Amino acid sequence: MNQPHICFVAPILYPVLVNDPATLVVGGAEVQQCFLARALCAAGYRVSVVTGDFGQPDEVMVDGIRVIKIRRSRFNLNLPVLRYLHPRLTSIWAALRRADADIYYQRCAAAASGVVVAFARWHGRRAVFAAASDIDLVPGPANSNKSWRDRQLFGYGLRRADAVLVQNPLQLRLLADWTGRRGTLVPSCYALPAPAPAPEVQPPPQVVLWAGMMRVAKRPELVLELAARLPQLQFRMLGGPSLSGGSDDCYAAIQERARALPNVEFVGFVPYAQADRHFDEAAVFLNTSLIEGFPNTFLQAWARAVPTVSFFDCGAADADGPIGLLAADLDAMAAQLAALAAA
Repeated sequence: MNQPHICFVAPILYPVLVNDPATLVVGGAEVQQCFLARALCAAGYRVSVVTGDFGQPDEVMVDGIRVIKIRRSRFNLNLPVLRYLHPRLTSIWAALRRADADIYYQRCAAAASGVVVAFARWHGRRAVFAAASDIDLVPGPANSNKSWRDRQLFGYGLRRADAVLVQNPLQLRLLADWTGRRGTLVPSCYALPAPAPAPEVQPPPQVVLWAGMMRVAKRPELVLELAARLPQLQFRMLGGPSLSGGSDDCYAAIQERARALPNVEFVGFVPYAQADRHFDEAAVFLNTSLIEGFPNTFLQAWARAVPTVSFFDCGAADADGPIGLLAADLDAMAAQLAALAAA
């Protein structure tokens, strides 16, 4: 029996898939989809990706994965409602038709969630939605910054998808509360990098590392406040602006403020494949978000036995309880960082 053809629908996946350092995109959802796409391809599945236009050909093969570009329309319709449909949604529909897959996988709450599900139902295929952040499964305007139309399309996709995958137990509860349906918890995956040659003298790690997109939801300003409180510790910040509106202002503001703190190294954007050395040099990994899903950065840290400190429980646990330290507030987080550094 032939393995099914699986298509990942991810508008900003291409630069992460090809590790393009010129495109400032490293989203956690995209990283996970790259892991899954490559693993499925290695297992003998046919795998394709529908993604946005980053200057690549209409179709290209990357590590055995067929990459299909969402083509830009040559014209736009003037009426707002029609313009919403074309070319924004019709271009995705056309790319899905070109993929001609058996199963369509889409991650992150978006209008595309509804488009993918509608396409699959119309053509007798299967559609899977995968939650990224916990906020994906919170109904109403709080659900990201999407418009009313986007939220309606996403709600349709969430309710009518053939399967919904989640990252942690909280997402299972949120999904049930919103839709009454059961999700499937699929833990995030991580591929260990090839070991680098060890230096003759291995310096002890000293850096408190923070890595993420520089956007308001990640609260990077709290890193600077912690650095001001803990001048004895060295902080390092990795991350570029996200593609959402207002992100550039957040990035520029954090960069400017970081320059005034002698114990903060503001690195900026780092391609995913080049981030490993920073985790190798970390004594602690810090996450300042109020809400997440399951950060890839936690896996990168734990793979190196680097402790993590955050404000939220991502659901990872062992016999002793949650993996990683949880802080109730900024004072507690500062105390935890100081204690870890002194250990």
